[in-house]
Amino acid sequence: MLDSSSTTENIEPLGLDIARIDDVGLSVISGGGVSSAKGFRASGVHAGFKKNADSLDLALVVADEPCACAATFTRNVFCAAPVQVSREHLDGVSYGTAKAAVINSGIANAATGDRGLRTARESAEIAAGFLGCDSSEVVLASTGVIGAHLPLDPFNTGIPAAIEAASAEGGSVAARAIMTTDTRPKECAVSFSGESLGYPGAVFTVGGMAKGAGMIMPNMATMISVVTTDAPILPHDLRNALAEAVDESFNRVTVDSDTSTNDSCFAFASGKAALEGTPFVPGTPAFDAFRRALAFVCRTNARAMAADGEGATRLITVQVVGAASAADADRAARTVANSPLVKTAVYGNDANWGRIAAALGRSGARFDQGAVDIDIMGIPVCRQGLTVAFDEDEALRRFEALEIVIDIDLGAGCERAMMWTCDFSHDYVTINGSYRS
Repeated sequence: MLDSSSTTENIEPLGLDIARIDDVGLSVISGGGVSSAKGFRASGVHAGFKKNADSLDLALVVADEPCACAATFTRNVFCAAPVQVSREHLDGVSYGTAKAAVINSGIANAATGDRGLRTARESAEIAAGFLGCDSSEVVLASTGVIGAHLPLDPFNTGIPAAIEAASAEGGSVAARAIMTTDTRPKECAVSFSGESLGYPGAVFTVGGMAKGAGMIMPNMATMISVVTTDAPILPHDLRNALAEAVDESFNRVTVDSDTSTNDSCFAFASGKAALEGTPFVPGTPAFDAFRRALAFVCRTNARAMAADGEGATRLITVQVVGAASAADADRAARTVANSPLVKTAVYGNDANWGRIAAALGRSGARFDQGAVDIDIMGIPVCRQGLTVAFDEDEALRRFEALEIVIDIDLGAGCERAMMWTCDFSHDYVTINGSYRS
């Protein structure tokens, strides 16, 4: 049964506290992001994909030289042209070698047919020409309006400008250039020492950026994210670590239950922090440290996306324990997190646990309603399927928090799952009712 003192991990983006860290050996880099790791530069410029000349709309993340690259992509059948081309460039197995990621915002280049594919390939060729690499060493991502054709002229002028502006300090600008309805950038970086890992004198960094505020419920991907590290990781090992990190971070986020056509997450590993060292090997302490750092960066940016959901005023964490199977735990957590009634109740500061119970009941998870416990913000509101008297004034006070935690014990087993979501406000309808205008 639930412990009413249950708390969440200390990873708090967007105005919440991120100074503390649970992972021993990791240090948060203040102001860090996608260009914090050695061997990478980044930038963001206005190229012309967006009408507003003051809006950044082209981001570049570039390695000093081609290096290990891995990716996860959307499973939406209506996948965008840049997703298809990036898959091709990573040999159809989502890992290989690449030098740069080019990302435009404003136009998604999705549902654009053969013309869209030609545009994506030509944009990679344009970038490769200016970067001095093969076009297959450029991965692409686009975000914005679906069905609109992507012009090539902005790449011809924007890419050389982005290359000229690229620097090790450019991560924050790049993070802003990939935003659409986001209200703020999502970025994070951490470091760990190689002293006790067989790499004396080395300090390794993992940093990343992400965007996403609407059309958010990834399926084996994220919205758009780029992660970099200067640890020496082989491409196939990087892909396995990225897939694991994504599944426990970005795939735990839902804003509105919609999976985007353009979801892409890229990871690059330069190895620049240990030029004389051998690659990290899975199962060793060095690789485990890298996995923890990668997971932390992805988790932080995933929570940041949920907290910045379109029109959101609260981050909501749904934690389910006591499920009969991992699949049941996921079904229960995901259904509660996606429930418009739960999300609007949180927006209205209403501890209406009946809406949570109703969502659980239709989730498909197996349980006995007489065994279910529910807490909202540490306040017991349901025990053994029945209401528990609670202090409404205290509940209102706790609703002032930036994160609302819903704890559920199904009393049916030992499996657990977690989802991050946000509340639904009036602004969500306003934003999405006028997205193209």
